[in-house]
Amino acid sequence: MEKNLNNLTLTELYQKLAGSSLIRRALELARDEDLGLAAPATPPGALPNPSAPSGDITSLACIDPHAVATLVLRARTPCTIAGLAAMPLLLEIFAPTSTFDPWCQDGRPVPAGGVLGRLQGPHRQLLALERTMLNLLSRLSGIATRTAQYAAALGPTSRARLYDTRKTTPGLRALEKYAVRCGGGFCHRLGLHDAMLIKDNHLAGVPPEQLADFVQAAAQRARLLRPDLWFVEVEVDSLKQLQRLLPICPGLVDAILLDNMTTAQIALAVETRDARAPSVQLEVSGNVTLDTLDHLSRTGVERISAGSITHHAVWVDIGLDSAEGAVDS
Repeated sequence: MEKNLNNLTLTELYQKLAGSSLIRRALELARDEDLGLAAPATPPGALPNPSAPSGDITSLACIDPHAVATLVLRARTPCTIAGLAAMPLLLEIFAPTSTFDPWCQDGRPVPAGGVLGRLQGPHRQLLALERTMLNLLSRLSGIATRTAQYAAALGPTSRARLYDTRKTTPGLRALEKYAVRCGGGFCHRLGLHDAMLIKDNHLAGVPPEQLADFVQAAAQRARLLRPDLWFVEVEVDSLKQLQRLLPICPGLVDAILLDNMTTAQIALAVETRDARAPSVQLEVSGNVTLDTLDHLSRTGVERISAGSITHHAVWVDIGLDSAEGAVDS
């Protein structure tokens, strides 16, 4: 059920996610919204064509076209780093003749003041790159930092793993799920296309006595439509629903999601699952916080999913410094 996505190293995971072109498209969109659509290259010493997209008009007017700069990426608050894997693509898109020398790796904790790497290249290029780069690293490192806090709260002996959700920033899901892995969490499905999660909206109108037959037929159709389906999961909000589904699960349904249940209900669900279908994994979702994680993990579930590790993550402060001081835009 884990697929190879959660067994990959961070380097392998980023390469797999980047292979879909989603990351490139997101970064090209970021370029176009900052520098203008299809911003043309301006020859050294020349002024931009006023009828064409402008590029970085401030740098074109202020910075000598031959000026070269050396800048340092620095974490200004303690954090877990994520996003450095995207630096080569960022340079290709924003600063093609510049270089980045990493002094840190994704997934590593960094203290306040820690240097992440050094950038060298044409000053105009680095200024065009700066804001998108800092936005991305700050956002992704914020997710990795929050995920690391949640993962640590599970404790080293817990059988439960922390999973993300689809509650991600539109267009940045691949990168934000990568950031979750950098923080020690695990990837749930990437989207609606690679795994099946039957939720309450899909089950609306299905009589309780027909629940098992409905789920069984739907899961069979999904596996025929998508032979490489990652997993099939069904959401339940009562122990009665769980009891109806467990007999059909082995070999067809991989996991059952226990939605917004109390700790006592979850513990009883684990006992029921262990007795009737021990191969089926149980996932907890809803009201997952740092304060509840330890109690939830002690119930015996295998999976705990928390949308807040992405949608409540706070950006960390990452800056770009030169030998003469901080550069900020």
